Amino acid sequence: MTFEPETSAIPDVQASRDARRIAIDKVGVKDVTYPIRLREMHGGTQTTVATINMYVSLPHTQKGTHMSRFLEVLNDHTSEPITPDKIPVIARAIRERLNAKTAHLEVSFTYFIKKAAPVTGHPGLMDYRVSFEAESTLDSSHGGTKEVGDFTMSVSAPATSLCPCSKEISIHGAHNQRCHIAAKVRLNADLWIEELVELLENAASCPVYAVLKRPDEKFVTEKAYENPKFVEDIVRDLALSLEAEPRISWYSINSENFESIHNHNAYAQITRQKPTA
Repeated sequence: MTFEPETSAIPDVQASRDARRIAIDKVGVKDVTYPIRLREMHGGTQTTVATINMYVSLPHTQKGTHMSRFLEVLNDHTSEPITPDKIPVIARAIRERLNAKTAHLEVSFTYFIKKAAPVTGHPGLMDYRVSFEAESTLDSSHGGTKEVGDFTMSVSAPATSLCPCSKEISIHGAHNQRCHIAAKVRLNADLWIEELVELLENAASCPVYAVLKRPDEKFVTEKAYENPKFVEDIVRDLALSLEAEPRISWYSINSENFESIHNHNAYAQITRQKPTA
């Protein structure tokens, strides 16, 4: 016999009325550490650990939200591998489960991609920071009531940049440095994490690798030297690539170059809404 706790006699304090008449934009749970499985571009899956934030809006009449319900929804929707198209579905489920007008879901994690060295082919695992963000809102501004959703994917990739000015004015060599290139994109069709990583890395002077033998090191050093880029060049070249990608409707991109001869970093950013067809 299964024991079912009697809840009807327990007061639901969160659902009680609040007299202060102040609505809350976001209330929920933050920094939930949770294992997730992700579907990979080439058919496999990988397990990683995500940091998850879940919020809803709260009307001025309600004292509090029901925090346990956020985790209930998460548990219900993570038994299968996650793809970006599932994130808006979870956001909608949060909104419906908590009977809210708006729900927000933020999922951040480290994603691993196997990457072969450019000459020897030695394999290594590269790690990338990825975030999914979704919002589900009930919109009644035009007479009827309909759901309005939003989803963005963010990826950050390390790379190499080599200074064009240093190369031009120096007799020997040129200074280079690591950089972090990041893109936040809004999609109108499925785009894999691996595809966005490739677009980011192609905008740099040269990608970085987990494993490099001497022939590989020679290759990446010479490739960067032959492909010098200011931080401005990186974001402009990336913008051209994203403009040419029909699955992306909006993007916000940046590059931060960790200068090797200055005590500061170089930074550039571009945000664009692509015109609709």
